[in-house]
Amino acid sequence: MPNANHDPSSALSQVQQRAVSELLRVSPVADELARRFEEAGFTLALVGGSVRDALLGRLGNDLDFTTDARPEDVLALVRPWADAVWEVGIAFGTVGCQKAARVGEEEQSFQIEVTTYRSEAYDRSSRKPQVSYGDSIEEDLVRRDFTVNAMAVFLPEKRFVDPHGGLDDLAAKVLRTPGTPEASFSDDPLRMLRAARFAAQLDFEVAPEVVAAMTAMAERIDIVSAERVQGELNKLLLSAHPVKGLRLLVDTGLADRVLPELPALRLESDEHHRHKDVYEHSLTVLEQAIDLEEDGPDLTLRIAALLHDIGKPKTRRFEGDGRVSFHHHEIVGAKLAKKRLAALKYSNELIRDVSRLIELHLRFHGYGTGEWTDSAVRRYVRDAGPLLTRLHKLTRSDCTTRNKRKANALARAYDGLERRIEELQEQEELDAIRPDLDGNEIMALLDVSPGPVIGKAYAFLLDLRMEKGPLGKEAAGAALKEWWAAQQQ
Repeated sequence: MPNANHDPSSALSQVQQRAVSELLRVSPVADELARRFEEAGFTLALVGGSVRDALLGRLGNDLDFTTDARPEDVLALVRPWADAVWEVGIAFGTVGCQKAARVGEEEQSFQIEVTTYRSEAYDRSSRKPQVSYGDSIEEDLVRRDFTVNAMAVFLPEKRFVDPHGGLDDLAAKVLRTPGTPEASFSDDPLRMLRAARFAAQLDFEVAPEVVAAMTAMAERIDIVSAERVQGELNKLLLSAHPVKGLRLLVDTGLADRVLPELPALRLESDEHHRHKDVYEHSLTVLEQAIDLEEDGPDLTLRIAALLHDIGKPKTRRFEGDGRVSFHHHEIVGAKLAKKRLAALKYSNELIRDVSRLIELHLRFHGYGTGEWTDSAVRRYVRDAGPLLTRLHKLTRSDCTTRNKRKANALARAYDGLERRIEELQEQEELDAIRPDLDGNEIMALLDVSPGPVIGKAYAFLLDLRMEKGPLGKEAAGAALKEWWAAQQQ
């Protein structure tokens, strides 16, 4: 709720002014669509996240509407009007379309979804919601997840509907459910993850009774499909405040069901004794990785940062001197990440990249104060491949020591490694390291036909290239012949 220095009426006034401005911006397309529905005897209202975002002054070009028209009527109304129409969600009462409209001096494209008033619920054994259509806006809004998403604006008259106090909750930055949270989460358990996601996206607090219900009902998330869980986790991780949402998942026990490797880290003390536990360290690494992002949120980097140490619980050893070690936790962690991300139905590409980053995240610590040979630097670049930039960011983020002298020394060492990589890249085009001879040249020099021996020869030349740098064709050819002669003995 608002603090003592907060004036609710002032906050609401500012919220309403922002909403008017945003609604005026989208009026060219929203009002035009609404008039089509009105002329056909139906109502149309902007609803849910679109109203919330309009009130926050951040409404984009994705617009959500609700209507008393049934899906077949919606299709008949939008097909002649929209530039494109899709029916992917029609089984759930949703028709999507795209419409270009002039806003001010520029042409803009709007992605629109129109959903029939509905109610939906899960039975205890179903992974899919059962959909039934309603006849009133009030019936539709009460089944929405949170009060801040349970507001509507009827168009074209701009009549505001807020039966559950969503405007007050928006001003107070709190997430509550329109009915009881127990009933809401029973209807759709995914809403428990959505609470954490919206807390992270909006930087809102979750009402105590909602947190209590999430904790008591955490096991209900098990009936939700992995694909839907992944979608919410992605939105949470790509938000402005992902750590806030992750803490909520861990504290309520939901993470035990969907990402158990994360809460497992709370039991571990890291080997440097610089953090409360590896869990806190991992959240700090995630935040530091986010600070290094340059082109917007990077899901691969964020997941790798969050999971980079999940191999530590299985590799923890207590040494004779009282220290704790986690030998090879990067290898174990890479395997655990593959298994968890596959269970959450992530793409093969993301699984491969995240697990590779986890596997490589300790490699730099062998660099010391710059003792690596050029060969070792080349191998570092080759092993990272297209993930090199992300590996730079993950490695830098992994330094969370409070010892400023040590942190500065690590930063200087990594600065030195990056400079060496840049210098070698300028000299040798490290991003595309290849042997000095290609397959055709190998066959010609050795006078052999295509076969396994070509691959072995190519691997020998690649290792030689990594070790010695560019040799030129003549020197590489001589070395190849020498290698080949040894193979014949």
